[in-house]
Amino acid sequence: MATFLHVGCGHKRKNATTRAFDHPQWQEIRLDKDRRAKPDVLNSITHMHGVGSNSVDAIFSSHNLEHLHPHEVPAALKEFVRVLTPEGFMVLTCMDLQTIAGLIADDKLMEIAYHSPAGPVTPLDMVYGLQKALAKGDMHMAHHCGFTRKVLVATLKACGFAAVASIRRPHAFDLWALASKSPRTAEEIKALALDHFPQVAAASGTTQADPVDAS
Repeated sequence: MATFLHVGCGHKRKNATTRAFDHPQWQEIRLDKDRRAKPDVLNSITHMHGVGSNSVDAIFSSHNLEHLHPHEVPAALKEFVRVLTPEGFMVLTCMDLQTIAGLIADDKLMEIAYHSPAGPVTPLDMVYGLQKALAKGDMHMAHHCGFTRKVLVATLKACGFAAVASIRRPHAFDLWALASKSPRTAEEIKALALDHFPQVAAASGTTQADPVDAS
């Protein structure tokens, strides 16, 4: 059985990760720095001392990097590389600052962009963190950095990932990346990414996401 490390999991389980990970062949290990999440490993993503080197086959990270300061991002990504097996890979999703910046440029900073389970979300929430949560004192929900697709891919490669496939979903204000620790052909990493990336199609039959890019 393959194992994947669900980092910054909060209260979520494997059914809230990807289609491919939500399968009996994958065993989930949950990691979070908040005891309230009851993780298997109580660690920050920048210091995963509770996880051995070359010990997990994959990693899933959803909206974690935004909560780090820019100088902390390389530390977290290098930790991800460290704990992955040589053939391991990571699936990561985060906010797309390029799309959000478009709304801000149109003077829609405080307008509702979409509705989440936590309530309406504005561009201000996406850039700085959900204001309702911050007002309640949940300062760990604050955002300190962000990415465009180009910057995310470059950052992943600079931190030790050999191959990256990525997709930008403007309608969802997010980026997805699948990063491999070892080299893979463009065809191989695209195929792997398609197993994990959200399937998105508009009612008209046209795609709502940019094509998967492999580099």
